[in-house]
Amino acid sequence: MRRREFITLIGGAAAWPLTAQAQPQARSRRVGVLWHAASAEEEGPLFTGLVEGFKKLGYVEGRNFTLEHRFPNEIPERFKIMAAELVSLNVDALVGAAVQAAVALKEATKTIPIIFMFMPDPVGSKLVESLAKPGGNATGVTNFGPELIGKRLQLLNEIVPGLSRVALLVNPNSQISHRYIEFTQTAAAARGLISRTFEVRSLDDLEPAFAAMAGSGMQAVTINPDGLIYQGKAVIAKMAIARGMALAAYSRETFDAGAMMSYGPDNIAACHRAAVLVDKILKEGVRPSELPVEQPTKFQYFINLRVTKALGFDVPPHLQQLADEVIE
Repeated sequence: MRRREFITLIGGAAAWPLTAQAQPQARSRRVGVLWHAASAEEEGPLFTGLVEGFKKLGYVEGRNFTLEHRFPNEIPERFKIMAAELVSLNVDALVGAAVQAAVALKEATKTIPIIFMFMPDPVGSKLVESLAKPGGNATGVTNFGPELIGKRLQLLNEIVPGLSRVALLVNPNSQISHRYIEFTQTAAAARGLISRTFEVRSLDDLEPAFAAMAGSGMQAVTINPDGLIYQGKAVIAKMAIARGMALAAYSRETFDAGAMMSYGPDNIAACHRAAVLVDKILKEGVRPSELPVEQPTKFQYFINLRVTKALGFDVPPHLQQLADEVIE
């Protein structure tokens, strides 16, 4: 090899690293997530579901992506404080994983894109103008419809012999609670049932609420999507069994905590869809106002025969056949 060619090759080789360094690097994205419980452990499969949703889309924590998590522990003022904190970080997008979380984020910013999850009534909560055309800087995934309440009561009615009195456990601090009460009373009346509402503003209120239910002769209790109710799901299940009441939950996660039955949308699927909506904003530059609010398409029905046996109920065979899973 001639000396001139050798020098040329050496020069070119030395330039390779410099050329590589000169290539533009994709900007790392940062997404703020406002949850409702006290920790990732309390959020459980929902936390894991959202993280997995981003992983499936190619986001790698610490390499091209960062999730800034905040856990307000169902303390009202902390939702506002933590929402403001996430906004101050100038994140690329925000995720609200509860009613109060989404509302707090919406109040904290009118410009940063917001994706909400598990939102029962985004229109009534003034997060969006309509499901089809959200407007503003928020959109997401809803997980509620009046028909779900009616379906749970129907299934309860078919399991609990002589059912006539059903309790509704609600958190009055939630903006959606009045809708739960309204829809439950309407659905109960249509089935010849008496519905009575019992309020809990904190986990400490559960014991007196269940004592009042027992004193009122409640035979069953229903719960609906709410951060506080989710946080207390295991305690609620134990208290219901201890007082001989059938508990109708609203999701896989609340069912697994010990409920007798559950009927509702797939929340893990909602977590994955939320990640997809964030991805559209980050990679495609789509505005939240252009992304219709997504409604659940997959519903799950679970029955725990161990609990029904402990309560002295027999589940009709046709209901067991309808269930997505029966725990024996």
